[in-house]
Amino acid sequence: MPLKIWGRLTSINVQKAMLCIEELDLPHERIDAGLAYGIVDTPEYRARNPNGLVPTLDDDGFVLWESNAIVRYLAAKHASGSLWPDDPRGRADADRWMDWQTTALQPAMGPAFMHLVRLPPEKRDPKAVEPSRQKTEDCMAIMENVLGNQRFIAGDRMTVGDIALAPAVHRWLNLPVTRQRRPYIERWYGEIMGRPRTARALILPVV
Repeated sequence: MPLKIWGRLTSINVQKAMLCIEELDLPHERIDAGLAYGIVDTPEYRARNPNGLVPTLDDDGFVLWESNAIVRYLAAKHASGSLWPDDPRGRADADRWMDWQTTALQPAMGPAFMHLVRLPPEKRDPKAVEPSRQKTEDCMAIMENVLGNQRFIAGDRMTVGDIALAPAVHRWLNLPVTRQRRPYIERWYGEIMGRPRTARALILPVV
């Protein structure tokens, strides 16, 4: 029975889940939900996800929400030893980058994205962009330093850490802001975007 996942593909959190699903080539059905698509406030959806957010996954009756939890679950079930490292230290290394994306990178970049792209023009505040841009550059410097010494964020092969970070970097590199050149991040991003199924999850333009 194919996976069922609710969420619009313009959501960075849905992109995480979908990038994992596409990378693993899992049969699935995606239902647009959230923002203009609605659905998330219906009683049926809230019964699955009381937060009213996306994504929500249904795997043959097992319902799961929170994007990082979905990525961890799918990788542990279908990609043990690859996306989900067998070694506890390797797994912890990949796992921390998932948390870092949520607790550091996303809060840093969020205001710039909202006030440059997502909010209606009349609600945008240009003063919110520059502090957000500077904080994001600080985060990018951390990633750049790591990727200067290894192919992927947690070593020599792609893991759940890269799955979590790729949509955020995709968004950052396509925002209309001035960015410092980060050749190692650009190399890493280019390799991820060159994978056969990535384009199905990381769409352009970012909206």
